[in-house]
Amino acid sequence: MVNSDAAKLAVLIDADNAQPATIDGLLAEVAKYGTAHVKRAYGDWTGTNLRGWKEQLLTASIQPMQQFAYTTGKNSTDAAMIIDAMDLLYTGRFDGFCLVSSDSDFTRLASRLRESGLTVYGFGERKTPVPFVAACDKFVYSENLARTSSTASPVGAPERPTLRRSAAELQADTELVAMLRSAIEAVSDEDGWVPLATVGNIILKRRPDFDPRNYGYAKLSGLIEATSLFQIDRRSAGEGKATVVYVLDNRQRANPDPCAG
Repeated sequence: MVNSDAAKLAVLIDADNAQPATIDGLLAEVAKYGTAHVKRAYGDWTGTNLRGWKEQLLTASIQPMQQFAYTTGKNSTDAAMIIDAMDLLYTGRFDGFCLVSSDSDFTRLASRLRESGLTVYGFGERKTPVPFVAACDKFVYSENLARTSSTASPVGAPERPTLRRSAAELQADTELVAMLRSAIEAVSDEDGWVPLATVGNIILKRRPDFDPRNYGYAKLSGLIEATSLFQIDRRSAGEGKATVVYVLDNRQRANPDPCAG
């Protein structure tokens, strides 16, 4: 896998199907996975529907891609975006694509890009159809993207971040608990401990739309701790190295030292 700092990404935005108010948060999220070498937004810029995008295009250096609506009921914007994505794919210059839309029409595009060995990050609203979500390596709901503007939210802005759920609420979410326990069990050592980063990778492979922010927590470690069903152990990996976080299911009777033999 390409180092996230070095990953070259193409960000393609379906402006007909995304809100300009999410762009600051979107680009901040993209920066976690790599560098956006291409940023394009597709739509019919001659009309009035995309008027709110103008300022965002200028401040974020996003290139508007004009696509006229040739006939009513047909989305020519989707076709233009798909064609451009394939052209960019064949240049061989990119490590991944960020597809910004809640439209299921991009499901096959996401699958095709992944078949070519590229990483696909999807961004869309919670209404996004499951097939498109599942076709991406990771899918981020726009409602979770932080708003950086201190001004009043414009019409069409994303909803407020999800309220933080209590331990009782998290424990009552049987699907969440089962998913966490299954991921930990799949890769835990003889004592039951497993690096938290590995747990996160396993979960994303099974659920591309999994995000601690869906439950009101910024990080997976915070979510897992909040359930009160698991133990968290933060250990130094050595001088000058980052701390490694381990997790253990409380149902396990294990040595509390994840480094113990």
